[in-house]
Amino acid sequence: MVRAIVVVRSAADCILFFIFSFKYSFFSVTNLHNTIKIQKSQSFYSNSDPMAPTLSTTQFSNPAEVTDFVVHKGNGVKGLSETGIKALPDQYIQPLEERLINKFVNETDEAIPVIDMSSPDENRVAEAVCDAAEKWGFFQVINHGVPLEVLDDVKAATHRFFNLPVEEKCKFTKENSLSTNVRFGTSFSPLAEKSLEWKDYLSLFFVSEAEAEQFWPDICRNETLEYMNKSKKMVRKLLEYLGKNLNVKELDETKESLFMGSIRVNLNYYPICPNPDLTVGVGRHSDVSSLTILLQDQIGGLHVRSLASGNWVHVPPVPGSFVINIGDAMQILSNGRYKSVEHRVLANGNNNRISVPIFVNPKPESVIGPLPEVIANGEEPIYRDVLYSDYVRYFFRKAHDGKKTVDYAKI
Repeated sequence: MVRAIVVVRSAADCILFFIFSFKYSFFSVTNLHNTIKIQKSQSFYSNSDPMAPTLSTTQFSNPAEVTDFVVHKGNGVKGLSETGIKALPDQYIQPLEERLINKFVNETDEAIPVIDMSSPDENRVAEAVCDAAEKWGFFQVINHGVPLEVLDDVKAATHRFFNLPVEEKCKFTKENSLSTNVRFGTSFSPLAEKSLEWKDYLSLFFVSEAEAEQFWPDICRNETLEYMNKSKKMVRKLLEYLGKNLNVKELDETKESLFMGSIRVNLNYYPICPNPDLTVGVGRHSDVSSLTILLQDQIGGLHVRSLASGNWVHVPPVPGSFVINIGDAMQILSNGRYKSVEHRVLANGNNNRISVPIFVNPKPESVIGPLPEVIANGEEPIYRDVLYSDYVRYFFRKAHDGKKTVDYAKI
């Protein structure tokens, strides 16, 4: 029998529940109790709840052993998932508010725009891109000019890397990697997080082809470089559209350095999770990039916070497409005209999922603030000038926390 009840186990959970209820009713999310109907056997648990699912495998006797296995020994959540665990370890159980969001994410008919970049009317394409950047902060592009086999190749390379033996992947951990620009890890920032995220990743900061040849993993290097290089023309075109709408006449060397002076590619792996409703693949955040170019597989799970309604909107995989989103750097450069938007990724109880984002960023030494072209007509700046490397450092030294990072640059 389905019960229209949410189980809360503490006074703090009760307060969060009522705050959450008020917040979502403000955004016209109706019939709260119906949308959070859950089966009695799938109650929401707090980390201290004696009725919560507990780790019941013979491999681990306490949570510290789980952390050691996943984080310190480099097995990641992929290795944890492959032990056959039947219940989520305590350190992955998210706070009540996040678990409530998990129940709401598909309760809307809203959808982010899908833009065909092959349209012969380029002005119309540019207008659609800028409109989506202002109203959604997210959009998908199709017929973008990047060969589909390049996309298939980098997805296959992602699977190959994560299927390597643990000792091979561990050559690229923070402790073992021969380059600070190459990092294999898990979650987001385990030392700063109260609740861990159900994701492993390989992060590759591009310096040069020669540096990549020397330090990037052989098993995925060529495919990742090809993916990055074949995407540059599309990225530049998108930035030209966005720039012209900000009175930037051309993407000259100075503006190119500011908009796309550095690039990072991540290979992300989200393994099957025993209790996906209790955790997240990635928590609520906005990116620190100028633009993020995301390649998804067919599984899905990415959700975006609608600026208009506050609802969480699923971004369904469209074959051959990219998901494009505005990052904090572009929001700051545009003085808030373009919006970097909260997004999150669900964990999945049935399928492994991968994604391959390209983070297009200013150079680390760039100073970001409202562009002179934007405030030339007297528009009041709402952000101060900040060193981009300081902004990124601030982002990575804390857990994901929605849109709070951009406050660092507010006047």
